[in-house]
Amino acid sequence: MHTVKNWFNRSLAAQALVLFVLGLGFGAVFRRGDHPALWAVQSLLYTAVIIGILAYQRRRTARATGARPGTVVDLNRRIRHRDVPADPEERAVMRRLVEDQLGKMERGSRWLPYWLGFMGLIAVGMVVLGATSGSLAFPVVFAVGVIVFCSWILWMRKRAMGLHHHMRSALRERG
Repeated sequence: MHTVKNWFNRSLAAQALVLFVLGLGFGAVFRRGDHPALWAVQSLLYTAVIIGILAYQRRRTARATGARPGTVVDLNRRIRHRDVPADPEERAVMRRLVEDQLGKMERGSRWLPYWLGFMGLIAVGMVVLGATSGSLAFPVVFAVGVIVFCSWILWMRKRAMGLHHHMRSALRERG
């Protein structure tokens, strides 16, 4: 399982394959009346857009840190495990990576309340529409899903910020 996880983390082709299959599955479930070729074309389009965005982000992070994308993946794994490298060059790359990612998270925190508020408005709007139409089952499930999703985002952000702040201080101590 460990090698499959590492292969999936490093390979855009593996991620593209999983995205395509998931898109095809969603097309089959939610667009039963359409032709299967349409499912495949839509899934291919969505996969291409998402993989293009991921490749751009990987390239941008690699340029910011001065490392190859594979090295960045390994360093991110080491950050998650709170493992500080012994090699000074690797520590310098990790320091740049931590600073880059902390900067992104701190810049993103400015918009986080607005996004969460927007998600809350959508959930409340769905419940109101459901109440006026007489069907509350789907809107309530949707609202609960939005609340769980927003809570998960906040928890993951707090966890990532804690990990990165820990790594920043650990890298400064050994620096």
